[in-house]
Amino acid sequence: MKNLKRILTVALIIAFAVVALIPLSGVFATSKKQLVVWSHLTQDEVKALQPIADQWGKANGYTVKVITDQGSFQSFQTAAMSGKGPDIMFGIPHDNLGAFWKAKLLEPVPANLIDKKNFVSTALDACSFEGKLYALPIAMETYALFYNTSKVKEAPKTMNQLITLGKKYGFMYDVNNFYFSFAFIAQNGGYVFKNKGGSLDPNDIGLATNGALKGLSLIRDFVQTYKFMPKDIRGDIAKGNFQNGKIAFYISGPWDVQDFIKAKVPFAVAPLPKTDDGKPTPSFVGVQAAFVSAKSKNKDAAFKLMKYLVENSALTLFKVGHRIPVLNKVLTSSEVKADKIMSAFAEQAKVGIPMPNIPEMSVVWGPANNVLSLITTGKATPKQAADALVKQIKQGIAQMQ
Repeated sequence: MKNLKRILTVALIIAFAVVALIPLSGVFATSKKQLVVWSHLTQDEVKALQPIADQWGKANGYTVKVITDQGSFQSFQTAAMSGKGPDIMFGIPHDNLGAFWKAKLLEPVPANLIDKKNFVSTALDACSFEGKLYALPIAMETYALFYNTSKVKEAPKTMNQLITLGKKYGFMYDVNNFYFSFAFIAQNGGYVFKNKGGSLDPNDIGLATNGALKGLSLIRDFVQTYKFMPKDIRGDIAKGNFQNGKIAFYISGPWDVQDFIKAKVPFAVAPLPKTDDGKPTPSFVGVQAAFVSAKSKNKDAAFKLMKYLVENSALTLFKVGHRIPVLNKVLTSSEVKADKIMSAFAEQAKVGIPMPNIPEMSVVWGPANNVLSLITTGKATPKQAADALVKQIKQGIAQMQ
């Protein structure tokens, strides 16, 4: 009996010792909290972002995993609803946010998380729904006017100057692409959906207003009257003609810069010419955004991490990915100002209009491209085409509902 008691006592001592040691071994090592970030940035950008995330994680007791490109809205929704989704989505194009917002997958940004004065207002608008911020902007992009500096010494300041110089030296762009041609529709007051107090109204479509018709007439004249480009011009043809020195003016975005540098094209970039009465020409602006999942189990920490990443990655993403900063202090920094090309895109972005971020925008792109083709080929007048476009968009929205 004494031996049995002695054996039980020893066993209990060993058991307590093992339990006491557990926190110092494997369980302790894996108890560190974790946040997961799904990124839509490039692989090189993610590599540059991970050390910044690690800095925050080390200071706050978290491991942070930044994973490249996890696919579509559907894959995010499936993962989020099953409890396996990320805490943060980072780098998603802002015009894709509408589907996530409609599905209630975006956690509203706390009112005191950021000082809005520190950000470009256009970028904040791109991340808002019904006047409320649901994501943070990371960077922005738009298009502007490339010009060949061996043909012209400075960029045209007005549309009349562009037309005059274009007749002499050549001007092309992807004219039947609504993304680019929207700028000329918007320069006299045309719009896709009316912005009413920070909320886009899909029932108020401004693509057949007087201002929009003036822009569509100008687009028609680029092809039919001034013969700048053929009616079936494609973006790659226009780019090739600029790269080969056949034309002096070309509209596109930062994505073409490296190819022109490699090809040793003598070029510069400037904001789009203003109207002859001094109005800016507002291009579509795309914003890369970050949001916290409404299904995250670590929302407070996720918002702190997201804020840290946004505020500390701007210059890195500018250098690695040629992303235009949305933080005013970075946008006006000496590093950014020294890059004359990216500074020109940034100047254009300041007067740009965010691509509509509501789900109804999905029914605009196809019909709008088709209507531009009707106008540039002369198969329809701007008025006929614009009225048909508005009708098609309304039908598309009705089918969505």
